[in-house]
Amino acid sequence: MPILSRRTVLMGAAAVMLPLGVRAAPPSGWRLMMVESPACHHCRAWHAQIGPGYATSAAGRAAPILHVDVDGPYPDGLALARRPWITPTFLLLSDGSEAGRIEGYVGQRYFYPVLEEMMRGAGLTLSA
Repeated sequence: MPILSRRTVLMGAAAVMLPLGVRAAPPSGWRLMMVESPACHHCRAWHAQIGPGYATSAAGRAAPILHVDVDGPYPDGLALARRPWITPTFLLLSDGSEAGRIEGYVGQRYFYPVLEEMMRGAGLTLSA
């Protein structure tokens, strides 16, 4: 019986783990997780209308966005009220725990007012 080297064992373990995919750790701090689907018309509208400026907005600075496909994989360690099934769903996360949820896209005119109200209700302070 041949003796396997440590390198051979580690390479074999890596090959077995690759198909499983590597999941990220739960988001730390405040994050906005957008659950979306490539087939979602409203998701594409959000990306066209809101996406380009989100990172520089007050909401985007307070809660950077994390995009997740509705079918996963989701980051490990999330504590959600329930699994999202409507796209888009915007989940406000505090250290990986759900602090608020918006299901659907309310349109360019109302997105920030609804999001900022949810953020303030969760105790997140927005800077100007």
